[in-house]
Amino acid sequence: MPARPIVLTAAAILLAVTSMAYGRPDARTMTCDETRQLIHSRRAIVLTTGRNTYDRYVRQYGNECDWPEAPVTSYIRTLDRQCRVHRCEEPVLGLR
Repeated sequence: MPARPIVLTAAAILLAVTSMAYGRPDARTMTCDETRQLIHSRRAIVLTTGRNTYDRYVRQYGNECDWPEAPVTSYIRTLDRQCRVHRCEEPVLGLR
C-alpha cells in the first residue's frame, strides 16, 4: 500500500481525535462566583485567561501545590469583574 494514503488517513484520525479533546474552561465566559465554585469543586484546574494565556488555579487551603510552592492571591478577568483566585507560586525568601 502506498505511503500517501496511510499518512492522510493517520492525519485525519489525529485531527478528529484532537478536536474532540476536552477544552479548558474559559474564565472570561464565567462570572467570578462560577469561576471560584469551579476551582473549589475541582480543587485545582487550568483555566484559559486570555486569547493565548492560561494558568493553573487552586483552592486557597489544600494540598494542591507542590512543595515549596504555596497558594498566592492572583486576579483574573471574568465575565463580570476582576476575580480574586489563588495559584501556586514559590515563596520569595529575603536572604541576607
